[in-house]
Amino acid sequence: MSELRIGTSGYVYPHWKGRFYPRELPQRDWLGYYAQHFDTVELNNPFYRQPERATFEKWRAAVPDDFRFAVKLNRFITHIKRLNVGADSIERSYGTMAGLGPKLAVVLAQLPPKWKFAPDRLEAYVTQVAPRRRRHAIEPRDASWLTPDALAFLRELRVALCLIDTPKWPSVDAVTAGFVYIRFHGPERLYASNYTDDMLRAWADRIRGWRAQGLDVYGYFNNDVPDYAPRNAARLRELAS
Repeated sequence: MSELRIGTSGYVYPHWKGRFYPRELPQRDWLGYYAQHFDTVELNNPFYRQPERATFEKWRAAVPDDFRFAVKLNRFITHIKRLNVGADSIERSYGTMAGLGPKLAVVLAQLPPKWKFAPDRLEAYVTQVAPRRRRHAIEPRDASWLTPDALAFLRELRVALCLIDTPKWPSVDAVTAGFVYIRFHGPERLYASNYTDDMLRAWADRIRGWRAQGLDVYGYFNNDVPDYAPRNAARLRELAS
């Protein structure tokens, strides 16, 4: 049976205190509390600052055995070097996130806006990280990555095209790997708009269709303001299960 994992993009949001998190709960206990409600989270803070391996090991220890993490690659790799990195940078990133052990499910590469399709750069990167044996998803923010040729190339590399739900960036409904990766940024206002029940039901229908094909599905809500993300994630999981 394929896996369905629905959660949120990040979990450390002060504005969730008193909404999702109990007001008296200290922040050090937030991940454990979160894991009582969801079985996956997308770690987005590594995008801004690469944690040490000990930090990843701490996160791993805070959640149950059946919990799974997605990790967003550091922006040094994706935005500054644009995937053109050497072995030292690969080890720095992948060696530290290995602290999650088998609880690391997917590595997400969010690409810079307006960066055009770069097949040679992507192939060289994927070749470098292939021995790490990780699933990879890529979130481009330029339409040149969504052409039939680009999608065929992603399929050859077995890299999942991230399906983006937002009016801000282009997206296509295409499966390019043995799993589906979705990021819900908000249907109207970026990061701060709510998904209606009808919207979530439509996504639930699509998810059931993918699962009927044997595809694992990972979905993360990034509409954290004020606390839409956990509420929408819980509802979508209920509808799609």
